[in-house]
Parts: sequence; structure tokens; C-alpha cells
Amino acid sequence: MNLIDYQDSRPIYEQIVENFKMQMYKGILQEGDQMPSVRSLAVELSTNPNTVQKAYTELERQGFIYTVKGRGNFVKGNELLVEDKKNELIARIVELFKEADEIGLSIDELVEEIRSRIQQFSGSGNPGEGKRGEKA
Repeated sequence: MNLIDYQDSRPIYEQIVENFKMQMYKGILQEGDQMPSVRSLAVELSTNPNTVQKAYTELERQGFIYTVKGRGNFVKGNELLVEDKKNELIARIVELFKEADEIGLSIDELVEEIRSRIQQFSGSGNPGEGKRGEKA
């Protein structure tokens, strides 16, 4: 499991939180899945168990996981969390489109440039698809 980038300036616990959230958004971790134990993840990542516990506490505070005493931590799987993230991303994109409009870049030009860059990145003929042909 590659959750830590030592060249990233963010604290390790934040990196762990963000990586687990991404796994939940992508459906890799699903509702009811058990999270690795604090101790085993700390050993796997070669980090302090307190760092992993801090990450789990933050994930629980944000509503992504819940704890069952004596059994461990489990993925909550609340669809509202995914919907909230989607709305957050859309709001950020709308702000960027407004900014582009303010400097005279039309939405059509912007969309075409984005499509072109996505194609370069993915190597796909269809900008709506990722590297393996799945929908983005």
C-alpha cells in the first residue's frame, strides 16, 4: 500500500487520510469494508502507530469510517460524502470557468483545450475515458 510520499510537504497523517478518501470515492474501499488495523498499517508504512491513529480519528470525524470497539474500523459508505465531493469539484470548476471568461477565454476554447490535454494525458481517443478505457 503506497499511502505516503516523503517528498510531499503535507503531514503523513493527512496523506493517509486523503489516500483512503480517494480509495472510498473510487469504490476500492466500500461500505462495511474493514480498515487495516492501526498497528498493521503502521508497520506496513514504517510509521508511528499514533500517526495512523490520528489519520483514523480524522477519517471518523469527517464521517468516512466508524469504529466498533474491539473489532476495528470500518468504511461508513455514505453516498452523501461522494455527492458532497462532486458538488465541491463542480463549484471549483465553475469558478475556474468564470475566471477564464473574465480574461476573454471562451468556454468553447477552454473545453477544447481541456479535451486536448486529457487526450494527451490518457493516450485515449475519447476524452471521457481513462487509460484503461473506463469512463473518467
